[in-house]
Amino acid sequence: MCGITGIVNLDGDAVSPDILKRMTDAIAHRGPDGEGQWIEGNIGIGHRRLAILDLSPAGHQPMVSADQRHVLSYNGEVYNYRELRADLEAKGIRFRSTTDSEVVLNALSFWGLDALLKFNGMFALALWDRKERTLLLARDRYGIKPLYYAQQGRRFAFGSEQKAILALPDFRRKLNKRALLEYFTFQNIFTDQTLLEDIQLLPAGHHLVLAADDESVSRRQYWDYRFREPDQPASKGEYVEELDRLFRQAVNRQLVSDVELGAYLSGGMDSGSITAIAAQSFPNLKTFTCGFDLSSASGIELAFDERAKAEAMSARFKTEHYEMVLKAGDMERCLPTLAWHLEEPRVGQSYPNYYAAKITRKFVKVVLSGSGGDELFGGYPWRYYRASNCQSFEHYVDQYYLYWQRLANNTELKAMFAPVWGEVSDVWTRDIFRDVFATHDNTLDRPEDYINHSLYFEAKTFLHGLFVVEDKLSMAHGLESRVPFMDNDLVDFAMQCPVGLKLNNLAEVLRINENEPGSKQGKYFQKTNDGKQILRDVMSRYIPDEVTKAAKQGFSSPDASWFKGESIDFVRRELLNPSSWLYSVLDYEAIAPLVQQHLDGSRNRRLLIWSLLNTESWARSFLEQ
Repeated sequence: MCGITGIVNLDGDAVSPDILKRMTDAIAHRGPDGEGQWIEGNIGIGHRRLAILDLSPAGHQPMVSADQRHVLSYNGEVYNYRELRADLEAKGIRFRSTTDSEVVLNALSFWGLDALLKFNGMFALALWDRKERTLLLARDRYGIKPLYYAQQGRRFAFGSEQKAILALPDFRRKLNKRALLEYFTFQNIFTDQTLLEDIQLLPAGHHLVLAADDESVSRRQYWDYRFREPDQPASKGEYVEELDRLFRQAVNRQLVSDVELGAYLSGGMDSGSITAIAAQSFPNLKTFTCGFDLSSASGIELAFDERAKAEAMSARFKTEHYEMVLKAGDMERCLPTLAWHLEEPRVGQSYPNYYAAKITRKFVKVVLSGSGGDELFGGYPWRYYRASNCQSFEHYVDQYYLYWQRLANNTELKAMFAPVWGEVSDVWTRDIFRDVFATHDNTLDRPEDYINHSLYFEAKTFLHGLFVVEDKLSMAHGLESRVPFMDNDLVDFAMQCPVGLKLNNLAEVLRINENEPGSKQGKYFQKTNDGKQILRDVMSRYIPDEVTKAAKQGFSSPDASWFKGESIDFVRRELLNPSSWLYSVLDYEAIAPLVQQHLDGSRNRRLLIWSLLNTESWARSFLEQ
């Protein structure tokens, strides 16, 4: 796990070693164990190393192939590297190290782009071909590892984080107002845009090839999710046994490490099951939980602290357990640093993840995370009811698009963006939403097809946003976070698992998310354990029934209470101040009443308040230089 960066001067000018080192240093937190730069004329590639496999100097990067043709800078872990190495050795290729990095290098050299489909793991990589003078950038299937690129003038630059590109001495920083509207529509960015113009995020499952001599750039998708009902489904028992096998295989594959490894243990089913399997191989496995001070919480937030459940599972699996308790002021304290590491706001209220990674890195270098289980196996039933009874694809888009306006509705958004509306009025966010399905089969004949559409959408957008957050906040502390649910074989199984084995009684049950914008008169919020049924059946073999049968509980802090309680002065100071940066772009008169609705208790606007706070802090780090 590392950080990569590089630069190609398309005008032929030689790359400055000082500039390349500045770019590499900007992401030093991603790789505290070593650094390297490789320069040849107008191409320069940098690397920061977090040593996990083969801690010797043989794993140093950038890594040059034995025939001197290819140069690799690679970030990630390919868990099937031993099998790939054996295959390559059988073809006569020799290795100098035991790293997966050298396997990736030789696989790309031997198989070319076909190698990307052979990799089972997470990665972002850059490969320079000295003979063809082409640069390959590639990102793993699911987008677990990020990779950004930018071109201003005749200079092409890339990096694991935007900070590497921003380290260029004359890079022009300008707010991308269109992406800002996209973010405040979805509390996420679905396109390849970022909040800074000219910087793009290479989409998951894509590769990009830059030909340095003719300056052409081609970007292609090499893999995509395909959730579908099987033509000839097997029996439930066969699905259960196969899921059990694949889940154990996935966890065990990701235990490979030459440094100490731990696991997050939230008290929920996904992290608990991963811990159960990992603890069989690691006696006294270290586990980590973040809890919350609920002394001022109310309503459903009183259940947000899961430390007791985590402690019970720690005792059951005999782990060495560590906890951190967050209070209202912790959000205020970490926000500037958090925004700097995140580089732009994304889904959810992510500061608890920052603290979880911080305590974990004090004890281990690698941690297993439960991310992905919900999105693959239908963990959010209250979302899917909108998809279970639609008349057409366009009707489905209308229904789900309105739901995913997580922060404000279209009328409120237009008022919020009034000062710059002329610059963003041609951004049709419904079209952005619809375009998520551009490469998916939109033949919809039955309710299950619509629900599979929702699973596809959430994996492409919501889960991807979570991965971007998880990468940034774990690597902020030099911590490698692994996600066993995203094992290729397990994902392939989940995409073909019948919806009827994932969800219970979907069509008869109305579920509503408490954060949904709009009136909830006549509706109710109810926790549900309807989702992930087949996963619950399998996990009941490893963890207690009180966990597998529990209602869905996300990892969330009691901010709805804190924002109108202990943190109310902070919220007022940041968001009810007309001189805040936000109001150089957005309309104070439109936003202040929305914030006040939360402070006086008439509406739950916690996600909007968090997004505004995060954006304000982001601008101070990245625009006010």
